[in-house]
Amino acid sequence: MAHTEARAPERGRVHMLVFDAPETTVGAVRRLRGEGFEVAEVYSPFPIHGIDDAMALRPTRIALATLIGGLCGGIGKLVFQGWVHVIDWPMDIGGKPDTALPALVPVTFELTVLIAAFATLGTLFLRRRLFPRLVPASAPSQPHPRVTDDRFAVLVVERDGSFAPDRFRTLCQALRPLELVEDWRVA
Repeated sequence: MAHTEARAPERGRVHMLVFDAPETTVGAVRRLRGEGFEVAEVYSPFPIHGIDDAMALRPTRIALATLIGGLCGGIGKLVFQGWVHVIDWPMDIGGKPDTALPALVPVTFELTVLIAAFATLGTLFLRRRLFPRLVPASAPSQPHPRVTDDRFAVLVVERDGSFAPDRFRTLCQALRPLELVEDWRVA
């Protein structure tokens, strides 16, 4: 799926357009948004390059969580090793200073990578709500049976009276989807 937030629209009628090529899908999303229609979601069998820009999605902030986790791990390990070597258990090893940085680099690097990975996974689990539940969540539904194989589904939502059905149908004829399902409902 090429999106950051997978959720069905809360209110309004939903129209589904089905395409057979990623380029056609990206072009249709750009044209629909350019004409003022709200594209709620795009389902695809693989990630589509450029769909995030076409849908005007915000970039993910998971890289920031990775950076913060890595910095905390690396700095925390350097501070801990510095404290151990200087204050808690100072030792004279070969006449080197207590805070010989080259000796600290390998372990610091490994802990930086480890904590960054944990921060990435933790953020992903929290953000996507992938944690154990007392009541099982409802199973996700597919908008089209072939969306996991070779079809691309674009969901356009109609929320208020500003949606022009005639203009939408005219635009759909120009886009030439393989299938148009008006008033689509999750099964």
